[in-house]
Amino acid sequence: MNDGIEPGGGGRLYVIAAPSGAGKTSLVKALMQRDPRLRFSVSYTTRKQRANELEARDYHFVGAERFLEMVAHGEFLEHAKVFDNYYGTSLSTVREALARGERLLLEIDWQGARQVRAHLPEARSIFVLPPSLNALEDRLRGRSTDSDAVISRRLRDSVADISHWQEFDYVVVNDRFEQALADLERIVADRGESLLAARTQVRELAAQLTGCA
Repeated sequence: MNDGIEPGGGGRLYVIAAPSGAGKTSLVKALMQRDPRLRFSVSYTTRKQRANELEARDYHFVGAERFLEMVAHGEFLEHAKVFDNYYGTSLSTVREALARGERLLLEIDWQGARQVRAHLPEARSIFVLPPSLNALEDRLRGRSTDSDAVISRRLRDSVADISHWQEFDYVVVNDRFEQALADLERIVADRGESLLAARTQVRELAAQLTGCA
Protein backbone atom coordinates (compact mmCIF):
# COMPACT_ATOMS: atom_id res chain seq x y z
CA MET A 1 0.00 0.00 0.00
CA ASN A 2 1.30 3.47 -0.84
CA ASP A 3 -1.75 5.65 -0.22
CA GLY A 4 -1.84 6.62 -3.88
CA ILE A 5 1.56 8.31 -3.78
CA GLU A 6 3.37 7.90 -7.04
CA PRO A 7 6.94 9.02 -7.77
CA GLY A 8 6.17 9.74 -11.43
CA GLY A 9 7.50 12.64 -13.44
CA GLY A 10 10.98 12.33 -11.98
CA GLY A 11 9.78 13.32 -8.53
CA ARG A 12 11.72 12.02 -5.58
CA LEU A 13 11.43 12.29 -1.83
CA TYR A 14 14.53 12.56 0.36
CA VAL A 15 13.95 11.94 4.05
CA ILE A 16 16.59 13.45 6.34
CA ALA A 17 16.68 12.60 10.05
CA ALA A 18 19.14 13.10 12.90
CA PRO A 19 19.40 13.29 16.66
CA SER A 20 18.69 16.73 18.09
CA GLY A 21 21.75 18.97 17.78
CA ALA A 22 23.43 17.09 14.93
CA GLY A 23 23.08 20.08 12.61
CA LYS A 24 20.42 18.66 10.33
CA THR A 25 18.41 21.88 9.90
CA SER A 26 21.46 23.96 8.99
CA LEU A 27 22.57 21.34 6.48
CA VAL A 28 19.13 21.15 4.88
CA LYS A 29 18.93 24.94 4.48
CA ALA A 30 22.42 25.10 2.96
CA LEU A 31 21.67 22.18 0.65
CA MET A 32 18.59 23.91 -0.70
CA GLN A 33 20.61 27.05 -1.42
CA ARG A 34 23.13 24.96 -3.36
CA ASP A 35 20.56 22.97 -5.37
CA PRO A 36 17.63 24.99 -6.79
CA ARG A 37 15.87 21.78 -7.87
CA LEU A 38 15.10 20.91 -4.27
CA ARG A 39 11.93 21.89 -2.44
CA PHE A 40 11.36 21.79 1.31
CA SER A 41 8.33 20.01 2.72
CA VAL A 42 7.05 22.24 5.52
CA SER A 43 5.80 20.12 8.41
CA TYR A 44 2.94 20.80 10.80
CA THR A 45 3.77 21.10 14.48
CA THR A 46 2.16 21.91 17.81
CA ARG A 47 5.50 23.22 19.10
CA LYS A 48 5.62 26.86 20.17
CA GLN A 49 6.87 29.14 17.41
CA ARG A 50 10.39 30.50 18.04
CA ALA A 51 11.31 34.15 17.52
CA ASN A 52 13.30 33.47 14.35
CA GLU A 53 10.69 31.23 12.75
CA LEU A 54 8.03 32.12 10.19
CA GLU A 55 4.68 30.45 9.60
CA ALA A 56 4.66 28.32 6.42
CA ARG A 57 8.42 28.78 5.97
CA ASP A 58 9.73 26.79 8.94
CA TYR A 59 6.54 25.05 10.05
CA HIS A 60 2.79 25.24 9.92
CA PHE A 61 2.03 25.99 13.58
CA VAL A 62 -1.26 24.53 14.80
CA GLY A 63 -2.88 23.67 18.10
CA ALA A 64 -3.00 20.12 19.45
CA GLU A 65 -6.74 19.86 18.83
CA ARG A 66 -6.39 20.80 15.16
CA PHE A 67 -3.41 18.46 14.74
CA LEU A 68 -5.32 15.48 16.17
CA GLU A 69 -8.25 16.28 13.87
CA MET A 70 -5.87 16.05 10.91
CA VAL A 71 -4.59 12.70 12.18
CA ALA A 72 -8.16 11.40 12.48
CA HIS A 73 -8.92 12.50 8.91
CA GLY A 74 -5.83 10.77 7.50
CA GLU A 75 -4.20 14.00 6.35
CA PHE A 76 -0.62 13.02 7.26
CA LEU A 77 1.92 10.90 5.42
CA GLU A 78 3.66 10.56 8.77
CA HIS A 79 3.31 12.02 12.22
CA ALA A 80 4.96 11.60 15.59
CA LYS A 81 5.17 13.01 19.08
CA VAL A 82 8.66 14.34 19.85
CA PHE A 83 9.67 16.18 23.03
CA ASP A 84 6.01 16.58 24.09
CA ASN A 85 5.01 18.11 20.73
CA TYR A 86 3.41 16.68 17.60
CA TYR A 87 4.95 16.87 14.13
CA GLY A 88 3.45 15.73 10.84
CA THR A 89 3.86 15.83 7.06
CA SER A 90 0.92 16.68 4.84
CA LEU A 91 0.03 13.78 2.56
CA SER A 92 -1.48 16.07 -0.09
CA THR A 93 1.65 18.25 -0.18
CA VAL A 94 3.87 15.26 -0.92
CA ARG A 95 1.48 13.84 -3.51
CA GLU A 96 1.30 17.14 -5.39
CA ALA A 97 5.06 17.72 -5.29
CA LEU A 98 5.91 14.27 -6.64
CA ALA A 99 3.24 14.57 -9.32
CA ARG A 100 4.94 17.78 -10.47
CA GLY A 101 8.25 15.93 -10.70
CA GLU A 102 9.81 17.84 -7.80
CA ARG A 103 12.68 16.70 -5.62
CA LEU A 104 11.31 17.12 -2.13
CA LEU A 105 13.26 17.29 1.14
CA LEU A 106 11.54 16.08 4.28
CA GLU A 107 13.24 16.86 7.60
CA ILE A 108 11.78 14.54 10.25
CA ASP A 109 12.75 12.10 13.00
CA TRP A 110 13.37 8.35 12.71
CA GLN A 111 9.79 7.52 13.69
CA GLY A 112 8.43 9.58 10.82
CA ALA A 113 11.04 8.16 8.45
CA ARG A 114 9.86 4.66 9.28
CA GLN A 115 6.27 5.61 8.43
CA VAL A 116 7.33 7.20 5.14
CA ARG A 117 9.22 4.07 4.10
CA ALA A 118 6.12 1.99 4.78
CA HIS A 119 4.03 4.19 2.46
CA LEU A 120 6.70 5.18 -0.07
CA PRO A 121 9.58 2.69 -0.28
CA GLU A 122 11.02 4.63 -3.23
CA ALA A 123 11.96 7.48 -0.88
CA ARG A 124 15.66 7.81 -0.08
CA SER A 125 16.48 8.15 3.60
CA ILE A 126 19.51 9.91 5.08
CA PHE A 127 20.63 9.96 8.72
CA VAL A 128 22.99 12.66 10.03
CA LEU A 129 25.34 11.72 12.86
CA PRO A 130 27.46 14.01 15.07
CA PRO A 131 31.18 13.18 15.29
CA SER A 132 30.95 12.68 19.09
CA LEU A 133 28.61 13.11 22.05
CA ASN A 134 30.73 16.04 23.25
CA ALA A 135 30.18 17.81 19.94
CA LEU A 136 26.47 17.08 20.19
CA GLU A 137 26.25 18.58 23.69
CA ASP A 138 28.24 21.66 22.63
CA ARG A 139 25.83 22.27 19.75
CA LEU A 140 22.78 21.90 21.99
CA ARG A 141 24.22 24.34 24.51
CA GLY A 142 25.19 26.73 21.73
CA ARG A 143 21.52 27.28 20.91
CA SER A 144 21.04 29.06 24.26
CA THR A 145 17.35 28.21 24.13
CA ASP A 146 17.09 25.27 26.54
CA SER A 147 17.70 24.71 30.25
CA ASP A 148 20.31 22.25 31.54
CA ALA A 149 17.54 19.78 32.38
CA VAL A 150 16.15 19.94 28.84
CA ILE A 151 19.63 19.56 27.33
CA SER A 152 20.28 16.49 29.50
CA ARG A 153 17.03 14.94 28.34
CA ARG A 154 17.76 15.74 24.71
CA LEU A 155 21.18 14.07 25.01
CA ARG A 156 19.61 10.91 26.44
CA ASP A 157 16.98 10.89 23.73
CA SER A 158 19.62 11.52 21.07
CA VAL A 159 21.48 8.36 22.03
CA ALA A 160 18.22 6.42 21.62
CA ASP A 161 17.66 8.10 18.22
CA ILE A 162 21.16 7.21 17.03
CA SER A 163 20.43 3.53 17.62
CA HIS A 164 18.13 3.62 14.57
CA TRP A 165 20.83 4.62 12.07
CA GLN A 166 20.75 1.21 10.37
CA GLU A 167 17.18 1.83 9.16
CA PHE A 168 18.44 4.48 6.72
CA ASP A 169 19.89 4.21 3.22
CA TYR A 170 22.68 6.72 3.76
CA VAL A 171 24.56 8.19 6.73
CA VAL A 172 26.36 11.54 6.72
CA VAL A 173 28.71 12.44 9.58
CA ASN A 174 28.54 16.16 10.38
CA ASP A 175 32.07 16.70 11.65
CA ARG A 176 33.07 19.45 9.23
CA PHE A 177 30.00 21.29 7.93
CA GLU A 178 31.25 21.86 4.38
CA GLN A 179 32.18 18.21 3.96
CA ALA A 180 28.82 17.05 5.33
CA LEU A 181 27.08 19.43 2.93
CA ALA A 182 29.11 18.10 0.01
CA ASP A 183 28.16 14.56 1.03
CA LEU A 184 24.46 15.47 0.98
CA GLU A 185 24.91 17.02 -2.46
CA ARG A 186 26.42 13.77 -3.73
CA ILE A 187 23.47 11.77 -2.42
CA VAL A 188 20.81 13.94 -4.06
CA ALA A 189 22.87 13.90 -7.28
CA ASP A 190 22.75 10.07 -7.27
CA ARG A 191 26.47 9.82 -6.50
CA GLY A 192 26.23 8.67 -2.88
CA GLU A 193 27.44 5.07 -3.23
CA SER A 194 30.32 5.65 -0.78
CA LEU A 195 27.91 7.12 1.79
CA LEU A 196 25.68 4.09 2.23
CA ALA A 197 24.78 3.45 5.86
CA ALA A 198 26.30 -0.04 5.96
CA ARG A 199 29.95 1.00 6.09
CA THR A 200 32.55 0.29 8.76
CA GLN A 201 33.18 3.94 9.71
CA VAL A 202 29.53 4.49 10.53
CA ARG A 203 29.14 1.24 12.43
CA GLU A 204 32.13 2.06 14.64
CA LEU A 205 31.02 5.65 15.26
CA ALA A 206 27.46 4.63 16.11
CA ALA A 207 28.78 2.05 18.58
CA GLN A 208 30.84 4.78 20.30
CA LEU A 209 27.92 7.22 20.40
CA THR A 210 25.52 4.68 21.89
CA GLY A 211 28.01 3.18 24.32
CA CYS A 212 28.05 -0.17 22.56
CA ALA A 213 31.69 -0.08 21.50
